[in-house]
Amino acid sequence: MSELFIQTEGGGDAHVVLLHGWAMHGGVFAPLVEALRNRCTLHVVDLPGHGRSRDCGVSLQPAECARAITDRVPPAIWLGWSLGGLYALQAALDFPQQLQALAMLCASPRFVRGEDWQHAVSPEILQNFARDLETDYEGTLERFMALEALGSDCAQSDLRQLRAGTFSAHPPEVRALVEGLDVLEHGDLRPRLRELEIPSTWIAGRRDRMIPWQAMQWSAAQCGGAFTCIAGGGHAPFIGHTTEVVAALVPLLAGVRK
Repeated sequence: MSELFIQTEGGGDAHVVLLHGWAMHGGVFAPLVEALRNRCTLHVVDLPGHGRSRDCGVSLQPAECARAITDRVPPAIWLGWSLGGLYALQAALDFPQQLQALAMLCASPRFVRGEDWQHAVSPEILQNFARDLETDYEGTLERFMALEALGSDCAQSDLRQLRAGTFSAHPPEVRALVEGLDVLEHGDLRPRLRELEIPSTWIAGRRDRMIPWQAMQWSAAQCGGAFTCIAGGGHAPFIGHTTEVVAALVPLLAGVRK
């Protein structure tokens, strides 16, 4: 059984941990890594069951996974995209001494709708993906990626990069995909947002069809974080709107250097 895979890139005094979304691996962050490598040291994580952590035995349940990552990286800014945001937020709440700041990129403390939470996707969407994985693995992932790219003003380039971050030499295993969908469906860290002790920034895509920008604006207000909404961005703005994502991160990077 292999260890959690973490690729270290770049250089600089500021350290940044990058956590990808469901069904992807750290390679999906290639545009962001290229933009940041000259100013920070980047620790690009493949989540358990994904990429080169495909055979890692660590659970995808947020508390255990956040602890496992924390044990492997130095104090850093953690950036979580989509599903990766739940692990970044969990770590920020459970291990604030290990995190210097938190960046939530198209990531919400709760991903599915409820009676008191409308800024999210229907739980039936995730349930259908989980059901279809057993009979149509590739088709299910294609539909999920199409939903991620939907709405973006650069949807085709987003979709190409997302495909490269999924159907590579290290495709995710079904067990991890099902567990990840369960985390997305049942995770809810909204009640703990006011506990957040470290600086945070919340970066949304205005055209995101999975995580409405209102969810992130609300979350930022709960913890005193900064909020940025990228006008043409969909669910993966770090691909086609890399410059704007980096600009939103600059205050966090500057704060760590002081």
